[in-house]
Amino acid sequence: MSGTWLEQRERGSLAALRLMTWVTRSLGYRAARALLPPICAYFLAFAPRARAASRGFLARALGGRATLRDVYRHFHTFAGTLLDRVAVLSGDGAEFDVRMHGTEALEAALALRQGCLLLGSHLGSFELLRVLGETRRGIAVNLVMHEANAPRASRWARGLAPELGARIIVPGQPDTMLRVRDSLQRGEVVAMLGDRALDGERTIACEFLGERARFPAGPLLAAALLGAPVVTFFCLYRGPRRYDAHFELLAERLPAERPAREAAVAHELQRYAARLEAHARSAPSNWFNFYDFWQGG
Repeated sequence: MSGTWLEQRERGSLAALRLMTWVTRSLGYRAARALLPPICAYFLAFAPRARAASRGFLARALGGRATLRDVYRHFHTFAGTLLDRVAVLSGDGAEFDVRMHGTEALEAALALRQGCLLLGSHLGSFELLRVLGETRRGIAVNLVMHEANAPRASRWARGLAPELGARIIVPGQPDTMLRVRDSLQRGEVVAMLGDRALDGERTIACEFLGERARFPAGPLLAAALLGAPVVTFFCLYRGPRRYDAHFELLAERLPAERPAREAAVAHELQRYAARLEAHARSAPSNWFNFYDFWQGG
């Protein structure tokens, strides 16, 4: 895995995650939210690398110097989405207000009955969208996700919703592409996060917030080889249990043959980076890559 983000140690222990789950289930959502300010204050004081990364990103997104209040709001948004993740994985999704935008792009892709590649990011909450897609709309969402950087959190999430854990596809395994292909052939959604690369994975440098950053080419290459339409999605936190989910068609079909495939992947990846930038500017505290994203760009 990419050393930059995989080497970040998982701070929250499994016991702490279970405690938050117990508080939410036993004392209620409001009681659990009351714990967020001291948690965020702790990280503001004792997580200098995350604090510096937050300031660096916010300065780019806001177009000016980020204050400690901005960084605290950034941490608090992240903590709020984690709490909402506890709630929704515990089966408390009915209380969520998720406003959907551009769903016709996803519906049109699925209407072709050849599946769809949903390209997301670490901007906002993917987990919420995955759970509500399954429970409210009956859409099967298979997630290609590496769990090695947060094994405790992954075990905790699987314990809350084991049926969703069965739909996680681990990248880099001998059967990864076969499982992706089979999911698409069943007409299901395969979701990938397009802003972090595996070690050794091909990347392409794209303009992002005023400087070049490297994005993984793997998701779009897979879409090209498997003939799947690509839809971007961003599920942005707007407050306790309130989100805006945005869907946009990126490509109906990418060419499978070289060199047309290479040019198309580079072009569409830059378009993806541009949409990620637009949503990041509109909701900067939703950015959950707490490291120097432009390192090596």
